[in-house]
Formats: sequence, C-alpha cells, structure tokens
Amino acid sequence: MTDIGVRALRRGVRRRADRIGAATPPDRDRAVDALRAVAVLGVVLGHWLVTALVSDGRTLRTASPLQHMPWLAPISWMFQTLAVFFLVGGHVATRGYASARARGVPYQQWLTGRLTRLFTPVAAVLGLWTVAALALLLSGTEFGTVRTLVKLALAPLWFLLVFAGLTAATPLLTRLNPLWPLAVVLHVDLLRFGLGGPSWLGWVNVAAGWMVPYTLGAAWTRGELERRRAGWTLLGAGAAATAALVGWAGYPAAMVGVPGGGMSNLDPPSLAVVTFGLAQCGLALLLRERLRHTTRRPLAWAAVALVNLSAMTVFLWHQTALMATTATGLLAGRLPGLHTPPDGLGWVGARLLWLPVFALALAVCWAAFRSFERNSGGRGRRSRVVRSHRPSDRGTAAKARHV
Repeated sequence: MTDIGVRALRRGVRRRADRIGAATPPDRDRAVDALRAVAVLGVVLGHWLVTALVSDGRTLRTASPLQHMPWLAPISWMFQTLAVFFLVGGHVATRGYASARARGVPYQQWLTGRLTRLFTPVAAVLGLWTVAALALLLSGTEFGTVRTLVKLALAPLWFLLVFAGLTAATPLLTRLNPLWPLAVVLHVDLLRFGLGGPSWLGWVNVAAGWMVPYTLGAAWTRGELERRRAGWTLLGAGAAATAALVGWAGYPAAMVGVPGGGMSNLDPPSLAVVTFGLAQCGLALLLRERLRHTTRRPLAWAAVALVNLSAMTVFLWHQTALMATTATGLLAGRLPGLHTPPDGLGWVGARLLWLPVFALALAVCWAAFRSFERNSGGRGRRSRVVRSHRPSDRGTAAKARHV
C-alpha cells in the first residue's frame, strides 16, 4: 500500500472513530464497557494460548502447555477473566432491572428481552456444529475427533447457562451480600476436600462461585464499591487468600482446567478460583478511572465499543476459529504450534505466531454471523450489549440508552 493509501486509511478510521464517539451519550460510564471488552478478549486469548489440538494420525486430541510446563501457570492468571465478566454482568443487570421497574416494565418482559439477546446468537453455533458433526461422522472421521471438536465448540455454552440463571435471579440477588455465596463455596470445599465428602458437591459451586462476583456487581450498583479502599481490600484479601490456598492447601496454581490434571480450579469452580476472582474484581474497580480516561480517546473508545457490540459473536465463535485454522492447516501436514504437542518453549513461540491467523478466522466468523447478535433485540433492532451506565448515588436507577 502506498503512503497516500495509508494516510487515506488512517483518515477513514479516525472519521469512523469520531462518529462512534459522537453517538455515545456523554454521561456513559465507558469503564463498564472497557471492563467487559477486557474480560471477553481475555477469555479468547486464554483459550487460544492454552488449548492445543494435537494430531495423532487420524485423530485430534486436546492438550495444554500447562501439562508439560506448569511454570506457565501465570498465563492463566492473566487471561482467566470470567470473574470480571460476572462483576460487570451483575452491575449491568441490577441497574437494568432497577431502570425497568422505575419505568413500569414487568419482570417477565425485562427477563425475556435479556435472555433473547443472550441466546439468539447461540442458534447459529448449534446449527452449524450439528451439521458439521453429522458431516464429519458420515465422512468417516474418527468419533473421538468429532467429540473433541464439538466439546470445544460448545464449551462456552456452560457459561451462558450459569449467566442466564443468575440473570433470572437478579431480583433476589440485588441486595445479597457477596459473603453469603462465598461462605457456601468455603463450606463446599471443606466438605469435599477436608472431610472427604462426595465430589459431586463441587457442582454447587457452579452457581455459588460465580454468584460472588455477580453480587459484587450488585454492590457496585448500590454505590458500596465507589471508594478505592474497597478495590484495594478485594485485591489484597483475594490475592493473599489465593496464595495461601495454592501454597499451603494444595490447590493448583493454574486457574483453568488442565487436561490430565488431578484437580481443576474451574471445573467445577474451587475456592481458589473464587478468591482469585475477588482479587481480579478489586483490580478492575481500581482501574475504572484510568479506563474512563483512556476511553475518552476516539480510537480507544471505538475499539471498546466494537468489541462490546460483537461480544457474544466473538465469545461463541472463537473456538470455532481455532479449530477451523487447525483443520485447514492439516492439509499442509503437522504444523508446529498448531498440531504438535505443546511440550516446550518452541511450541509457545510458534503458537504466538498463529494468533493473527486465529484472529483472521474469527473475523470471518464475525462477518458471517454477527447479524444474529445485531438483531437479537427484536425486529431489526441492533443488539443492546453496549449500554450506557450513569454513576449514581445508592438506590438511584439510571436509564439505559443505546449507542
């Protein structure tokens, strides 16, 4: 591209960014959208970095560099950002519910609208992978490979089911102290690890564990987390508790599931991943002012807004982008960082080089399926995943508006 073309492209991007900024309500709390974007992109990059599809002849199996290089566990600390998503989700839902009540909108109508926007994009994923799985089986692909691919593609759906359940319970959780679900997680882990209780008790933590950051979001709405002291308390206490659990109580250092590992912090959630989430939420709260300042820049805000408008599409299709790249790459043989065992730093270096390719594949998925998210609010209406949030005093409901 010539210098003239580069300059024209830059001008076009800046004009687009300026239009997005001009369409944004001046009282919008952009930090909320920035935190959501960080949470979604953290999950995507985390999966791309720690999920490997290893080719063994005609079969693909999952593996993780954390199996062979456990000292890479800090990667999972950086990219396991689900707690931040639940924090923002709880804040947005409780504000939205308060606004709906103030406007006389019935609970059922409010919930139907939110769940419609949540699950409409799922139909495309389920439809495509149903067809793809049948086609692969009929073509003679090994059942183990098909099962691996489908499991990876549909794995994000567990998160949506938990999020939908907490959204439905928002009226009950609006004023719930986060210490109550935290106490449930603590007692569940004491029973199953300390007293030899049944392992199925851990599944209680699927609801209770993610309820902790969700109810922290409700506390944010109530104005109880506005002081920086609250952020520092969560960050310090959560980090100290996590360090103690990993260092002395035997919890894994990785905050994600590791294939072949004896215990997972995430499946189901453990006390360690919940305390780690408290630290993440504390850091997120401390970064709000910095994020508000950063997103005043047109280009930064445009990027955040675009991620938010496509958050569900990015989340639902990022594993498909990974698998499509892996399957296409098999045509050229076993490629390093894509089909080879993740057992050394060479694999890590090669995988980093594949990230732009994964992003390109995800962009193709986004272009093909973004309409499901854009129209998930009703007849031709754009998705309302990006909303305005006006900081207010305790108990005051802010009116949500579209960008």
